[in-house]
Amino acid sequence: MHHTPLDVCSFAIRTCWQSFKNSDGGGDRDRELIDRVGNRYRHSSTLEHLSYTFYIRGVSRALLQELSRHRVASLSVKSTRYTLKELKGEDDFTLDELSRVERYLVLTGNVDVDKASVDALNRLQLLLKSGISNDIAKYALPESYKTELTWTINARSLQNFLNLRSSKSALWEIRDLAHGVYNSLPEAHKYLFKEHLNAI
Repeated sequence: MHHTPLDVCSFAIRTCWQSFKNSDGGGDRDRELIDRVGNRYRHSSTLEHLSYTFYIRGVSRALLQELSRHRVASLSVKSTRYTLKELKGEDDFTLDELSRVERYLVLTGNVDVDKASVDALNRLQLLLKSGISNDIAKYALPESYKTELTWTINARSLQNFLNLRSSKSALWEIRDLAHGVYNSLPEAHKYLFKEHLNAI
């Protein structure tokens, strides 16, 4: 959705040495300065002047829980309290109706796990239809229930996120997100993150 221009970061770095006259207005010299100081010399606090805002849709609450562990980031998440009403008008769900189910759940491909998620969704729907308030009924949400959020993170924290979450040991869903986030970065910024991304 939004990103800080690179010249903000190079300006911040040049503030330290008052070397503004050496700037090339965000060109190759400034880009190299950001990489040298922020990455190679490990003065990575300078990278905190760069921030990125993403709109992330169709992810599970399980992924949201893992995303919340990256503390130097801001999350504004779709409110379950206000949006559970979407379920009230639906009929029971079955795995045979994938398009309906996938509107609400992230499926894993494991039949037993996905069936348990659908069963939980049906039980949640019964609770809502019985008149239990959304605030109480939401405690029965399956972890696979879909949500969406606006996520803002600075470059230093994003490097850490990509390092950890593109790893083969990361949850498959957050690993896919890490690669999606990297791919959506402006081309001119990707050089700052390339070394922090593990291959799929």
